[in-house]
Amino acid sequence: MKIKNLIYILLACYLATFFRLLINNNFIISIIGSFFVGFIISKKLSSSSKQILLSGFFSCFTSFSGFIYFLYKIFIQGDLIKLIIVLNLMIIINLFTMYFGFWLSRK
Repeated sequence: MKIKNLIYILLACYLATFFRLLINNNFIISIIGSFFVGFIISKKLSSSSKQILLSGFFSCFTSFSGFIYFLYKIFIQGDLIKLIIVLNLMIIINLFTMYFGFWLSRK
């Protein structure tokens, strides 16, 4: 990997972290991220552009640790039914949102 691409990935990570802190809502962040990941995947971009966007920006923007922390807060409340419902709902909504971004990008 070229140093220039690595610097672009680091800048993308910085911007994504800034936007993540600005929005501060895991559910909205995951939906926005899923939509744009689906949109980017279907576009014919260069390998380095996809790497910068997917590995840099969206991996920091929709970080898995934020998702897990959100579920952990529900878990420590002891409400397992709510945990199962929210987990499944988030996964299903994100899959459909990602597919919608993919589909919309193809039009």
